[in-house]
Amino acid sequence: MIRRIFNYRKVPYAEIRAFSVHVLTASGSFLAFLGVVAAAEHRFVDMFWWLGLALLIDGIDGPIARKVRVKEVLPNWSGDTLDNIIDYVTYVLLPAFALYQSGMIGETWSFVAAGMIVVSSAIYYADTGMKTEEYFFSGFPVVWNMVILTLFVIKASEMTALIVVMVSVFFTFLPINFLHPVRVKRLRRLNLSIFLLWCALSAYSLLLHFDSPAWLVWGVVVTGLYLYAIGGVLQLFPSLGKSK
Repeated sequence: MIRRIFNYRKVPYAEIRAFSVHVLTASGSFLAFLGVVAAAEHRFVDMFWWLGLALLIDGIDGPIARKVRVKEVLPNWSGDTLDNIIDYVTYVLLPAFALYQSGMIGETWSFVAAGMIVVSSAIYYADTGMKTEEYFFSGFPVVWNMVILTLFVIKASEMTALIVVMVSVFFTFLPINFLHPVRVKRLRRLNLSIFLLWCALSAYSLLLHFDSPAWLVWGVVVTGLYLYAIGGVLQLFPSLGKSK
């Protein structure tokens, strides 16, 4: 009787396992909420830790989803849509809010810069051709969490921060390749190693509450510039990094 009333059916293990991956992805929204609370209270170090955890989840949920065949098991639930929602909040909206709250570029220009970030990024997410056949991003891939964190690490001047934001917004709409450190095959080991090094150096700077020695600042800058520019370099030299 109870089964008939509630239309109960036994849920297969495969569906439970697949849905748990969606829950893992969705947990990034709660991390983003914790980040909003921290940024509103000007606890930017805490905010970036929450974003770091969100970045970790974003890095592992895709491979797990492919392994358990989420798309096949739960075809009515779009992991891509869920992922884009979480990415926009954690990669774009929260870093832009932190930039505004910090007043890094002055009150007025920090507001303008944050507005440029959220609008340009929203348009970018609507581009169905944002990835190339080699899994490069076409145009700056709105990884504002990394950009704004770097600006905090180097304690950027108002002019430096404004130039970085404006150039990145401009590059969002240009057909310049930007690296996906995991999915791009060319120089994958080197790219992934440098990405992990950037993460480690940035995490150490957070542990120091951005009171970083010069070598640490330069380490974040050099590794960050590599990640920012290597996609364009590989675009200019199509044979570079390809196995013979």
